[in-house]
Amino acid sequence: MNNGLRVVGLFAGIGGIEAGLARAGHRAVMLNEIDPGARRVLASHFPDVPLTDDVRDLKRLPPADLVAAGFPCTDISQAGRKIGITGSQSSLVDEVFRLIAAMRRRPNWLLLENVSYMLRLDRGKAMSHIVNATEDLGYRWAYRVVDCRAFGLPQRRQRVVFVASLKDDPRRVLFADNSEGEDYNDSIGEVDNTAGYGFYWTEGLRGLGWTKDAVPTIKGGSSLGIPSAPAIWCPDTGEVGTPQIEDAERMQGFPADWTMPSLVPGEVRGGRWKQVGNAVCVPLAEWVGQRLTNPGTPVDGRWNLPIEFERWPAAAFGAKGSAWMAPVSARPSQEAFNIRKFLDLPLKPLSAKATAGFLERAHRGKLRFSEGFLESLASHLRCMRSRV
Repeated sequence: MNNGLRVVGLFAGIGGIEAGLARAGHRAVMLNEIDPGARRVLASHFPDVPLTDDVRDLKRLPPADLVAAGFPCTDISQAGRKIGITGSQSSLVDEVFRLIAAMRRRPNWLLLENVSYMLRLDRGKAMSHIVNATEDLGYRWAYRVVDCRAFGLPQRRQRVVFVASLKDDPRRVLFADNSEGEDYNDSIGEVDNTAGYGFYWTEGLRGLGWTKDAVPTIKGGSSLGIPSAPAIWCPDTGEVGTPQIEDAERMQGFPADWTMPSLVPGEVRGGRWKQVGNAVCVPLAEWVGQRLTNPGTPVDGRWNLPIEFERWPAAAFGAKGSAWMAPVSARPSQEAFNIRKFLDLPLKPLSAKATAGFLERAHRGKLRFSEGFLESLASHLRCMRSRV
């Protein structure tokens, strides 16, 4: 007998939330996704689950215990349009609340996921909007910024995980696990020759995305679907390259080739990268799913600090118009990670054009770089040009 929760997945993408919840013993009863390529991925991995397309066309949801939604980040992402929660894409989160309100029996649980930048953009209007809509439906809520490196994935990916419940305490889901170990060291400084360093090769003037033994956030790429793979520098060998799509899938917690079913003749170049970059880390959803089944005791700490609404904190909970900060880090656990174990080496060499562009911006700007990094890139550029 299956005692797991019945899950409706809205804006399901390639099924990161649903795959993680399935690993924790829960089961999807309906999936919703508008992107054709992502729908093919869902149909392949969840063949027995009804699949719908445009959320705006849905009239009702099937009976469910949990509604999950990684709603579009296009308007509230630092790398996006920064329009805010009223933008045409991110405002689709309101479809979640519309559909829940229309249910004869509302689900006990609601799970939302999105970028951490939403807490800062427009003084956190996106989170205020979500909290107000959730409370209007009678839920109490909690959220937490979580870094996916906590689950052993070599990717600096910080996301807001928002859990709400009609009958239970969401703090027992999100705040029962907490690591107080050392923060991740992504500072520019002394280089560890045994590590690999991820960075954005498209930047170099105002930003870098420098990340030790991991890559910065894997992004969906441009509106044209062009791949936006971060670069990796291996200081011991001088190798500078980019991961393959299979590496990126593993760095999101999927098996390699998870997105292969999306491929059809004429598919937009880089479509798989867009799907992976827009996905939810599978182990993050699995952790939430495990705590939904086995709620824990919220961590000790100072809870009675009312939020000053100039800015939302990294973790909070509340109900009925009141909200408090939560004393937790971005790390529910602190599993070790090593980027080289996730890569199918050798890397795809960073092109001469990309390397030259990065170096030009780096020399023109005022950013600091670790010793030997720019010299290694210059050597890589000479090697790439000699191949022509």
